[in-house]
Amino acid sequence: MSETTETVKRARTLTGRVVSNKMDKTITVVVERVVTHPEYGKILRRHSKIKAHDEANACQEGDTVVIAPCRPISRHKSWKLVEIVARAPATATTEAQS
Repeated sequence: MSETTETVKRARTLTGRVVSNKMDKTITVVVERVVTHPEYGKILRRHSKIKAHDEANACQEGDTVVIAPCRPISRHKSWKLVEIVARAPATATTEAQS
Protein backbone atom coordinates (compact mmCIF):
# COMPACT_ATOMS: atom_id res chain seq x y z
CA MET A 1 0.00 0.00 0.00
CA SER A 2 1.52 3.22 -1.11
CA GLU A 3 0.72 6.65 0.17
CA THR A 4 -0.58 9.16 -2.31
CA THR A 5 0.84 12.61 -2.07
CA GLU A 6 -1.18 15.44 -3.42
CA THR A 7 0.72 18.26 -4.99
CA VAL A 8 -1.13 21.52 -4.87
CA LYS A 9 -0.46 23.56 -7.96
CA ARG A 10 -0.43 27.27 -7.20
CA ALA A 11 -2.06 29.49 -9.75
CA ARG A 12 0.14 31.97 -11.56
CA THR A 13 -0.45 35.48 -10.27
CA LEU A 14 1.02 38.86 -11.13
CA THR A 15 1.13 42.03 -9.06
CA GLY A 16 0.81 45.42 -10.72
CA ARG A 17 -0.57 48.94 -10.58
CA VAL A 18 -3.93 50.02 -12.04
CA VAL A 19 -3.44 52.72 -14.68
CA SER A 20 -6.98 52.86 -16.09
CA ASN A 21 -10.45 51.96 -14.86
CA LYS A 22 -12.48 53.89 -17.43
CA MET A 23 -14.04 50.77 -18.96
CA ASP A 24 -17.00 48.97 -17.41
CA LYS A 25 -15.81 45.98 -15.33
CA THR A 26 -12.32 46.22 -16.86
CA ILE A 27 -9.05 47.57 -15.50
CA THR A 28 -5.68 48.08 -17.16
CA VAL A 29 -2.78 46.90 -15.01
CA VAL A 30 0.91 47.68 -15.58
CA VAL A 31 3.18 44.85 -14.46
CA GLU A 32 6.83 45.88 -14.17
CA ARG A 33 9.76 43.50 -14.12
CA VAL A 34 13.52 43.98 -13.85
CA VAL A 35 15.79 42.27 -16.38
CA THR A 36 19.52 42.36 -17.01
CA HIS A 37 20.77 43.10 -20.51
CA PRO A 38 22.32 39.89 -21.83
CA GLU A 39 25.43 41.51 -23.31
CA TYR A 40 26.07 44.68 -21.32
CA GLY A 41 24.71 43.69 -17.92
CA LYS A 42 22.73 46.90 -17.44
CA ILE A 43 19.61 46.52 -15.31
CA LEU A 44 16.50 47.46 -17.30
CA ARG A 45 12.87 47.92 -16.28
CA ARG A 46 10.33 46.36 -18.64
CA HIS A 47 6.54 46.62 -18.35
CA SER A 48 3.44 44.91 -19.71
CA LYS A 49 -0.05 46.42 -19.87
CA ILE A 50 -2.69 43.78 -19.17
CA LYS A 51 -6.47 44.17 -19.23
CA ALA A 52 -8.19 42.36 -16.35
CA HIS A 53 -11.80 41.70 -15.35
CA ASP A 54 -13.04 43.63 -12.29
CA GLU A 55 -16.55 42.33 -11.62
CA ALA A 56 -17.46 44.85 -8.90
CA ASN A 57 -15.72 47.92 -10.42
CA ALA A 58 -13.86 48.16 -7.11
CA CYS A 59 -10.46 49.38 -8.35
CA GLN A 60 -9.31 52.96 -8.72
CA GLU A 61 -6.29 54.28 -10.60
CA GLY A 62 -3.10 53.83 -8.62
CA ASP A 63 -4.26 50.76 -6.66
CA THR A 64 -1.85 47.83 -6.34
CA VAL A 65 -3.63 44.63 -7.33
CA VAL A 66 -3.04 40.90 -7.83
CA ILE A 67 -4.36 39.36 -11.06
CA ALA A 68 -4.58 35.76 -12.26
CA PRO A 69 -5.20 34.22 -15.69
CA CYS A 70 -8.67 32.94 -16.57
CA ARG A 71 -10.61 31.91 -19.63
CA PRO A 72 -10.82 34.56 -22.36
CA ILE A 73 -13.62 37.00 -21.50
CA SER A 74 -13.16 39.21 -24.56
CA ARG A 75 -10.65 39.79 -27.34
CA HIS A 76 -8.01 41.40 -25.09
CA LYS A 77 -9.15 40.34 -21.63
CA SER A 78 -8.09 36.97 -20.20
CA TRP A 79 -7.05 37.96 -16.65
CA LYS A 80 -9.20 38.49 -13.56
CA LEU A 81 -8.78 40.53 -10.41
CA VAL A 82 -7.88 38.39 -7.38
CA GLU A 83 -7.39 41.02 -4.68
CA ILE A 84 -6.59 44.66 -4.05
CA VAL A 85 -3.32 44.76 -2.11
CA ALA A 86 -3.09 48.51 -1.47
CA ARG A 87 -5.36 51.44 -2.21
CA ALA A 88 -4.02 54.55 -3.93
CA PRO A 89 -3.59 57.55 -1.65
CA ALA A 90 -6.41 60.09 -1.97
CA THR A 91 -5.39 63.21 -3.89
CA ALA A 92 -6.45 66.80 -3.21
CA THR A 93 -8.61 66.90 -6.37
CA THR A 94 -10.57 63.83 -5.27
CA GLU A 95 -11.24 65.30 -1.83
CA ALA A 96 -12.31 68.66 -3.30
CA GLN A 97 -14.91 67.01 -5.54
CA SER A 98 -16.63 65.13 -2.70
